[in-house]
Amino acid sequence: MTKPVNIREICLEILQEITEEEAYSHIVLREVLEKYQYLEKRDRAFISRVVEGTLEHMIQLDYIIEQFSNVPVYNMKPLIRNLLRMSVYQLKYMDSVPDSAACNEAVKLAQRRGFYNLKGFVNGVLRSTARRLSQVRYPDPAKEPLHYLSVKYSFPVWMLEKWVTQYGYEVTEKICLDSHMEKGIVVRCNLQKASKEEIIASLTQEGISVRQHPYLDYALILSDYNYMRAIAAFKNGWIQVQDISSMLVAEIAAPNWGEYCIDVCAAPGGKALHIAEKLMGSGYVEARDISEYKVQLMQENIERTDAINIRAAVKDATVVDEESIRKADIVLADVPCSGLGVIGKKQDIKYKMSAQRQQDIIRLQRRILSVVQDYVKPGGVLIYSTCTIGADENQYNLKWFLENYPFRLESIDPYICDALKSKTTKGGYIQLLPGIHESDGFFIARLRRLEETEEVQGEEYGEDGYQIAGL
Repeated sequence: MTKPVNIREICLEILQEITEEEAYSHIVLREVLEKYQYLEKRDRAFISRVVEGTLEHMIQLDYIIEQFSNVPVYNMKPLIRNLLRMSVYQLKYMDSVPDSAACNEAVKLAQRRGFYNLKGFVNGVLRSTARRLSQVRYPDPAKEPLHYLSVKYSFPVWMLEKWVTQYGYEVTEKICLDSHMEKGIVVRCNLQKASKEEIIASLTQEGISVRQHPYLDYALILSDYNYMRAIAAFKNGWIQVQDISSMLVAEIAAPNWGEYCIDVCAAPGGKALHIAEKLMGSGYVEARDISEYKVQLMQENIERTDAINIRAAVKDATVVDEESIRKADIVLADVPCSGLGVIGKKQDIKYKMSAQRQQDIIRLQRRILSVVQDYVKPGGVLIYSTCTIGADENQYNLKWFLENYPFRLESIDPYICDALKSKTTKGGYIQLLPGIHESDGFFIARLRRLEETEEVQGEEYGEDGYQIAGL
């Protein structure tokens, strides 16, 4: 007889893996949901809601717990800490869960996991929280503005300080708020395989809600679906899950018929496939990444979409590939980054990142750029992009690069819609911000390698280029 599944225990195990073993939330959750596909949709939805919600509000949940616990959160046993977090999340954010159920099930789970001597502690903290949740006093936004933002939206203070310095308090709060908003999934239509009308008809026949994205005609926003891999349009290679910000990379790269493109950090391959589609079967795209696992992910997408002018290859972007020097018309350098522009999709990022880790990432980004810039032929294009929103990894890197290598910024206005045009886009780059733009947080710069006889004209990018960001 099959042993019954305890869905709260599954939630707890996932949270343990993410917070204590530093596993990636989206990967762990996907693997667990695939493992338990036989569970009812309601139970699978409960697992997703509790795990994602606990991560989304973790700083706030810790703040609440410490109002009712005589033990600081970070002095608790890790399992008890995560058990209290997920239980307080249910008390505060899940009206469908009775307070008694959240408390009782947590006590049973503590005992089930060998913490019999702590079940009274768990019970006391949760009962007190349930009775006095409405009486919790939060930081005063007038007296402690950063502490207020940190607790309300569950963002580390060091991160908020950087954003407030660069963007101001009001924009920073919009960025934080956006990470808590429910959104649909953005997909790119492969118009070589089916028309947009055919794709929309196929999606709506399956009961999926479809909206047009305002920035690109072939981008759609989907909601009210259960499992992406089961959607016919996905299985047929008609659609690719890809945020609009990522699609803009290929738009700004603007490949011409027959060109050769190298995507040096390509997994899972959305941008490289997009470039291949834009080449209309001509030219050649080499999608590179550092591991067999990542290359296999790309290969699956290549096969699903039947792309013929693209190849996935294992290559380390930090190691010079002599055969590629001065060969590429376009190099895409979507480098590893802090990922702070996609926190809304991967909530654990904001807890795993630190100021020191960010500095390590910046060193890696510059190392990659110093290597891959050599692959761009004279007159060719380098696209530098990240899925983050701080100047350290974006504008400052751009400034450093222009001071050290023979490239110039080139306006991206010809490749983007009017709604996105600004002084910076005329100067050669765009910083997309969650809550301000209808996209993830993303940075994209278009740089052209100088011809052998060409010299950089400082005024070409001085006023309208990187200096306008105060760099």
